[in-house]
Amino acid sequence: MNSEKKEMLEIMNELEVNFDGFFQWLAGQYDPVTGGFYYARSSIKDNRFTPDIESTAQALNILIRNDLLKSLPEEIRQQMIVFFQRKQDQNTGYFLDENPAMKKDEVMVHRAINYSAGSLRKLGSTPLYPLPLEAKSAPEYVATPETYLKKWQSIDLSNSWRGCDLLATSCVYIGEMEESLQQRFLNEAVKYLASIQDPETGLWGEGSLYVRISGTFKLHTFYSRFNIPMPNTDLIYKSILHCLRTEEAFDMCYIRNPINLLSYMDVSIPHKELKEILKITTDNVKTLKRTDGGFSRELDHSPPAPNVAQVKKNELYPDMPEPVCLGKGLVEGDMNASTQATLIWLQCHQLAGLQAKPIKDSETFYNFLQQKIV
Repeated sequence: MNSEKKEMLEIMNELEVNFDGFFQWLAGQYDPVTGGFYYARSSIKDNRFTPDIESTAQALNILIRNDLLKSLPEEIRQQMIVFFQRKQDQNTGYFLDENPAMKKDEVMVHRAINYSAGSLRKLGSTPLYPLPLEAKSAPEYVATPETYLKKWQSIDLSNSWRGCDLLATSCVYIGEMEESLQQRFLNEAVKYLASIQDPETGLWGEGSLYVRISGTFKLHTFYSRFNIPMPNTDLIYKSILHCLRTEEAFDMCYIRNPINLLSYMDVSIPHKELKEILKITTDNVKTLKRTDGGFSRELDHSPPAPNVAQVKKNELYPDMPEPVCLGKGLVEGDMNASTQATLIWLQCHQLAGLQAKPIKDSETFYNFLQQKIV
């Protein structure tokens, strides 16, 4: 084994230590009554909260990333399928949780379509009803490429993270279109994004460096979904490296988003810089590990409403969404941060040129799950 590979393995071993107790925590989030997963420990015994779409989809992704889906008991698989199917409105095709504030947040509404339809596909099933575009319940702005462009132009990017999230998630409707029609919409989207990209940093929108990188990460979901090359990745890489070296990562998203972008962009990274990036990432993940076994979104607590965690008090955003509370905001693990931690694990391996394996003790998940069910 050469010295460079040895260094990479040492960092990955250091990262893996942070997952001690993780799969016991994950099993504890499962609700055998609904087949869904709760957001945090504080959510379970509080009747204000129920298992939600995002947390359940994120838990499923953790299982897949650790090669656990194939061992999922058939009864639980069927129950998870029913969980997502029951969330779909028969008339509109949208998937919604019980919290009435959710339907007021475009990002959560759009994300729920992707999460639910994607989870059903992974579980070997499908939605019960047509999705919004086919159900003719999609917003009026999806009518033509011109109206779609007007919608995009109206989105405020003073907080890049929130604004670019609105841009990217709105493309859920483009994903439903037939290919010939889809291309017309994509052409307008690509031209518009190119016109507003910062020529010096390669980033989009405004805000702190981590906020702009997070916004750029959101847009990568658009480019990657439709197999379109993201422009100026060399500039984005320089911005990421500068940010990692100079800014505090007080949110799990600030740890995951740069790694996710680097993994997607597939830029050539010198070994010395790669080692630095992976070490910074590992050290940052440590700060968000919690004693319950999970990970928190933020340094000081797990945000009770993940849909507004993007927008800090010192980063005003005129279209602040109404909170969709999933937990109490305690210092505890939450599903949002925890699924990101497992993705960081995979993508750090990818960047290091190593074969990712299931996280240590992942095979104990079903033992703990059985205890939960009994």
